[in-house]
Amino acid sequence: FSSPVGYAAGYYSYQWSEVLDADAFSKFKEDGIFNQATGTAFRTQILSQGDSQDAEALYTQFRGRKAQIEPLLKRAGLLQS
Repeated sequence: FSSPVGYAAGYYSYQWSEVLDADAFSKFKEDGIFNQATGTAFRTQILSQGDSQDAEALYTQFRGRKAQIEPLLKRAGLLQS
């Protein structure tokens, strides 16, 4: 990761997107995969907002908390349920 610098930054953002993906999906698993209210909240609070607000604020509004890494670790088999 020492060279070029851009690779490390790009890889970090890729890993962070995986954290968000796993954590958001865990909300669907908690509420029921086909829960209409959760799907609507995801669509209206995140997807439809684009870059209109701070991404962390949008995610926190949807999830009710900041993103956590545990769902990604569970999905990768590195943490037991």
